[in-house]
Amino acid sequence: MLDTRTGEFRDWAVAPRWSSPYDVMIDKNEEAWTGSMLTDFVTRVDTKSGQSVNYLLPHHTNIRRVYVDNSTTPVTFWVGSNHGASIIKLEPLE
Repeated sequence: MLDTRTGEFRDWAVAPRWSSPYDVMIDKNEEAWTGSMLTDFVTRVDTKSGQSVNYLLPHHTNIRRVYVDNSTTPVTFWVGSNHGASIIKLEPLE
């Protein structure tokens, strides 16, 4: 991420090792959400602490575009499953 005010770059590691994020959205809590094109995980990264949480999806997918619904509490993550011909809705429990 480029901070346009300071000109500094920041980055965060995304697990598992061979994740391949394609798209990312920042939610109202300044957490970054992404999905992997190669693994069956959705990842949420706290941009303040660098801590991340992975959510294993129920079946094989290939995530490209992602959407975060900030009107819900907690936020809701939506993604299309390219390999499953379905739409996935992820609601974190915490």
